[in-house]
Amino acid sequence: MMTVFDEFQKNVEKVPGNAFLHIPLQATKDYSSEVVDYTYAGALEEINILSEQYKAAGYGHGQRVAVLLDNRAEFFLHFQALNSLGVSVVPVNTGFLDEEMSYVIDHSDSCLIVSLPVYIEKVKRALQKVDRPVQISDTGGMDALPPATEKVLEREPDSETEAAVLYTSGTTGEPKGCMISNDYFVTMGLWYTSITGYCQLEYGEERMLTPLPLVHMNALCTMMAMIMSGGCIIQLDRFHASNWWETVRASKATCLHYLGVIPAILLNQAEQDDDNVGDQVKFGFGAGVDPKHLQRFEDRFGFKLVEGWAMTETGTHISITTHEEPRHIGTRCVGKSMNPIEYRLVDEEGIDVVKGEPGELLVRSAGENPRKGFFSGYYKNQQETDKVWEGGYFHTGDVLRVSEDGSFHFVDRRKNIIRRSGENIAAVEVENVLFQMSLVKNCAVTPVYDEMRGEEVGACIILNDDEVANEDTAKKIFDFCSEKLVYYKVPAYFMFVPELPMTASQKIQRGEIKKLSVQLIDKDDCIDLRDLKRKRK
Repeated sequence: MMTVFDEFQKNVEKVPGNAFLHIPLQATKDYSSEVVDYTYAGALEEINILSEQYKAAGYGHGQRVAVLLDNRAEFFLHFQALNSLGVSVVPVNTGFLDEEMSYVIDHSDSCLIVSLPVYIEKVKRALQKVDRPVQISDTGGMDALPPATEKVLEREPDSETEAAVLYTSGTTGEPKGCMISNDYFVTMGLWYTSITGYCQLEYGEERMLTPLPLVHMNALCTMMAMIMSGGCIIQLDRFHASNWWETVRASKATCLHYLGVIPAILLNQAEQDDDNVGDQVKFGFGAGVDPKHLQRFEDRFGFKLVEGWAMTETGTHISITTHEEPRHIGTRCVGKSMNPIEYRLVDEEGIDVVKGEPGELLVRSAGENPRKGFFSGYYKNQQETDKVWEGGYFHTGDVLRVSEDGSFHFVDRRKNIIRRSGENIAAVEVENVLFQMSLVKNCAVTPVYDEMRGEEVGACIILNDDEVANEDTAKKIFDFCSEKLVYYKVPAYFMFVPELPMTASQKIQRGEIKKLSVQLIDKDDCIDLRDLKRKRK
């Protein structure tokens, strides 16, 4: 097993002139008047230059570098250059507020921040809340990198070397840093290049389009799939509904990655004579499509949407996908695993449920290494790592059921997470912000169904006695949350209630909160600020 950079080099030797990266004009218009194109050989030249610059400044194996590079070519080039030296990359969401950014930089122990010039001032503000020295460089100043202050490990990076730390929302409120090894990345690439059925890749022929952010594993999965199949990454800055199909055709995409919100939005567009792109696009791969949308989408646009289940922590080695029939269209079927896995479905007491009944999915790899392809653990949080692996299985927090033919069907989440347009939002994190307001006596944050985004953030709030439950109060709370949280975490639905369902030990009954929110929204007994949230994006 090799490093990510080793795999890249291997494919440079095989297909040096093949397209490696294409960024369409639609995605470059904020910083360039031209498209961005790299062949494998051309990208390697840039990567080697960056690698030498990092090495000359003393950066190497065992260090971490935080990057604020958006969905630009710089991300791929710096990732490979740092990986070649054994440096772990910490992707930072540039949409984060200063406090959120400070947390990731500080918690990750990054020794250097490499940023696009446009974010340098934001980085400096974030660093004011970090009580240790951290070097800064913008991408235009790589020939004058500040010297590293940390020691380098005196050994070559290998498959077990940490390649990245990805921060994901946790049920405790604070984001958790998932440590990802080279083995994880390469295993993910091997999985994708060996998949059969609808998602089968042809070496050197594929062009995979993704609008998803490179701070998330989904887009990094696209990167590994294309690197290890000699294909081309088509990276967008974000999803653009108005010219989506124009971009798909012009970029000659043969496959694409999506989130459930994307098919929903595209189906709402006016029908066109040339909607069907099945002669060009082989498949879309993603998760979260509303069951009632899937068949309509495939009939109209002419290619399969392959739904799947995976987590940043689990990787793709034990992922579950509908890459082959039966797909049980119209249900929340996520398919079967391509690789042998061992799993349990358990109730809230940890007891195995009766066959056919829903339960929390506990999973591990079959074979000698039950953690094969999984993350290496949560950084500086061994207690939480041990907890999710309790009993020798990874506890996913997701409730699924298995049908008679062995297909998995998604049912619900047991963990207190809201999944909005592919972003995981910890309810506790939002609640902690709400509790900072003197007008809030008690609150509970819950997922609310949204046809476009899968779920939205709902807040059931008990106000203090002298506060008025009206839209002005809701907007006041909305504005306060907007100052503390990145826009997608801010509540969109406000439900002012006299009491919250509690257990005998005074813990919030999360399941009852979900039911209560549904009832209040159905009765229009809530304040809907979704439009205001979209404007604040």
